[in-house]
Amino acid sequence: MSYGQQQCIMFRPVSHSPAFYQTSYRHLVRSVNMGKINEDLQRERNRCTFNIEELTNFKDGSPEKTKLRKQREKMVHDIAEFYEGTPEEYLGHKEKYEDAIKKHVPFFNLVRKLDKKGESLLAQYSDHIIAMMASTPSRDGTPLGGHWVVFMPAILSQGTEEQLDYWLQRASDCSVIGTFAQTELGHGTFIRGLETTATYDPETKEFVLHSPTLTSYKWWPGGLGHTANYSVIMAQLYIKGKCYGVHAFIVQVRDEETHMPLPGIKVGDIGAKMGINVMNNGFLGFDHVRIPRNYMLMKHAQVLEDGTYVKSVHSKLIYGSMVFVRVVIVFDMANHFAKAATIATRYSAVRRQGQIKAGEPEAPIMDYLMQMHKLFVGISASYAFRITATKLWDTFHDINNQLIGGNLERLPELHAISCCLKAISTADAASYVERCRLACGGHGYMQSSNLPFTYGLVTAACTYEGDNTVLLLQTARFLVKTWQQIDSITLTPTVAYLKTAATDCSPWRNTVEGIIRGFEIVAMGKISSCVNSMKARAAAGASLEDAWNLTSVQLVAAAEAHCRVFILTTYYEEAYRRAAQVSPELRVMIHQLVEVYAVYWALEKLSDLLRFTSITSQDLENLQSWYEELLLKIRPNAVGLVDAFDIPDKILQSTLGAYDGRVYERLMEEALKSPLNQQPVNDSFHKYLKPFMRGKL
Repeated sequence: MSYGQQQCIMFRPVSHSPAFYQTSYRHLVRSVNMGKINEDLQRERNRCTFNIEELTNFKDGSPEKTKLRKQREKMVHDIAEFYEGTPEEYLGHKEKYEDAIKKHVPFFNLVRKLDKKGESLLAQYSDHIIAMMASTPSRDGTPLGGHWVVFMPAILSQGTEEQLDYWLQRASDCSVIGTFAQTELGHGTFIRGLETTATYDPETKEFVLHSPTLTSYKWWPGGLGHTANYSVIMAQLYIKGKCYGVHAFIVQVRDEETHMPLPGIKVGDIGAKMGINVMNNGFLGFDHVRIPRNYMLMKHAQVLEDGTYVKSVHSKLIYGSMVFVRVVIVFDMANHFAKAATIATRYSAVRRQGQIKAGEPEAPIMDYLMQMHKLFVGISASYAFRITATKLWDTFHDINNQLIGGNLERLPELHAISCCLKAISTADAASYVERCRLACGGHGYMQSSNLPFTYGLVTAACTYEGDNTVLLLQTARFLVKTWQQIDSITLTPTVAYLKTAATDCSPWRNTVEGIIRGFEIVAMGKISSCVNSMKARAAAGASLEDAWNLTSVQLVAAAEAHCRVFILTTYYEEAYRRAAQVSPELRVMIHQLVEVYAVYWALEKLSDLLRFTSITSQDLENLQSWYEELLLKIRPNAVGLVDAFDIPDKILQSTLGAYDGRVYERLMEEALKSPLNQQPVNDSFHKYLKPFMRGKL
């Protein structure tokens, strides 16, 4: 008997049914302490020096708000549809959308049943809708989110009282589903370049919507593909041959009964993307589609029946809805920071790899200082952006009330700070989520870790609702104008530091206050440098537009520096103010979180500090030592800190980050859900692989 024949006898397979394999694998998984908390993770929790529930209440705002959040989460998690069927990563593009509709219809049915009596719509958004949407187990977005997040706010900020009475009632009841269509195939953040036209016909008292080119097709609106039957459309207004710029119109896209596209409407899904594939992003074109005159949103500008155009009192009043969406995005990024930090931190407590000292057992990877460096700043950043978003939300309310009274003084400031906060929060979140994925090694690459899905969500946010570079340049425009008028105007709160920073000659101090002061000087210096650069280029013969363009790299950096000042200042002042009311143990922890965030960014921006401040090489060494000491101080509380985010497993949706720490069992459980594991031999073996191996193709 030949060697090969012997091997064939030794390894002759035993025939088993598919059910046998499933049962065997599941027995293997369940045999390893199923249902118990991983011992390493429990050991970490036992080390925590503060009351986790107290920090959760601090994060939420109060014990009452924590209780309300948990009640909402329970309502959402009781929706059985969320947990049924094949995991979405194994579905095709069409099936993912259909599955998302099935799951999110019962969820948004809950949203529309919320008690709204006696509350303003803005209060409903902040207290109910945004919070409810943050509670969903969805890992890849929702095709219905745009209805609440952009469609209704657009009507709210740009509709007349009569239009609000009609449209908001229908939208709240979900008798219509809407979206917001601004971006076109050929134009994004350059709003003035939009090509879609809305031409007024005074004889019929209608607007005629038209897409004159392929590049004028609306592209990207969430839910537009097959979900929404109405949309707010941004289009160039034409009256008697004259263009009056971009205005907002409500357009019916699909029939309310059959859901078929209406005559003249060309609409569909734009196809698969890097992430957010259940969002049902769509395209939309118009072939001379007519809508009634009162379908133009006319709160700020009107077209009378005879075609007379009544100009807006202030063209920038439309910023209101944009600011609202950007506040939502900053809150959303804080949630993504928390999710990524929870997953990576819990995994780092469970995963053992390598030896720090020879002869010792393999160490949890969180014992390595480099892992602490990767993770802990993100934990702190979640609190930083949550607190900053709350501050922005309060500022939005204050300025919105001033606008109602006719005071527009702080509107440019609000626009500027919301622009840069959206840009910085999304860029930081994208960087940190990827950092967490890499910190989890190969297992972080698994979609079941939920880190790839999360990365897809946050990177998409870097572009939608304003490209980050363009938004930072808008902030820079406000800063340059402010600097040019600094001696002749009263500075608004977010830029008040510029005047004191310009005359600050104090030595560097290695304190949080000293770091903030350093960042103020950096921002002031960068803004001043931008103005000087543009002046020099203009003096050399460049046009103002060319001078601006040639200085754009510096302008973006100046806007980022200004935003860092706002975040650091807000985080420090608000966290310390609120920490005065908590237990001494938690107060120490909160101070450490603020410190590690401030010191981290000081080290990240050393070149700026060296350029503009009096920091010395010895200060830098002390700063590095302080940072490393903070990492070691935070280390015993790392798991407690992410537990305090209080993200239920049903929201976290991660094999690596579950509360019980059963990483390996959960990875195997998820692997068994793969359609490829539903039979021991895939059909392709007999069709293609076996003939290939036998040379019989």
